[in-house]
Amino acid sequence: MPCSSTAGTLNREGHALLIDCRSLEATPVPLADPGLIILITNSNVKHSLSGSEYPLRRRRCEEAASAMGKSSLRDATMKDLEEAGDRMDEVTVRRARHVIEEIERTVQAAEALRRGEYKEFGRLMVESHNSLRDLYEVSCRELDELVSVALEVEGVYGSRMTGGGFGGCTVTLLQACTIDRTILHIQVHTHFASYCALKRSYSSEKHQETTSNCSQISITTCTAAIPFQCLLNSNTEKCCQ
Repeated sequence: MPCSSTAGTLNREGHALLIDCRSLEATPVPLADPGLIILITNSNVKHSLSGSEYPLRRRRCEEAASAMGKSSLRDATMKDLEEAGDRMDEVTVRRARHVIEEIERTVQAAEALRRGEYKEFGRLMVESHNSLRDLYEVSCRELDELVSVALEVEGVYGSRMTGGGFGGCTVTLLQACTIDRTILHIQVHTHFASYCALKRSYSSEKHQETTSNCSQISITTCTAAIPFQCLLNSNTEKCCQ
């Protein structure tokens, strides 16, 4: 079952979801701090995971695991990769390094979130995006721009692309008090000509929703439950099982 389907079935409001993509064990991680906002920004760059690039990355990961004598990169360490590096080409080493380090980042991020260490969690988000951009090479100019611009705003903890890459959305964790300033900053400093903003406010008494016209870039803010995979772990579970 894909992570997205697992998250949709097992998630709880006020929690992220840490998914073990091998066992499909799902562990809720508290994410109900009223001082936090999760901002989803859609680049509107279309992508397709059925194209040649995504299967190629999966194949590289399988080749790397085989070169290290592992059934999966899930069982590999950076020491294993260093020792077997001369049996792989440079690109395969980069792909494997991303997956191995991303698995460790996900574990660290879950612990940071449990402890309420949002700055540390945000740092790991940025590391994840940089690795997806430089090692796994599944980002694109628009996603990089959205992440970079969001990180310029004081009160933003972290930002990264989410999903399989080559387009789609970014996810940003920030202080609730800075949401309006962050959205305005993205609108002003990206090359997109127009935007769509959907802002949801949750309280015990009412639910308010406001929208604006949508064209080029869409921005969504939410405080509802989301999959932990969306926040940090990249959509490479097929390589990590």
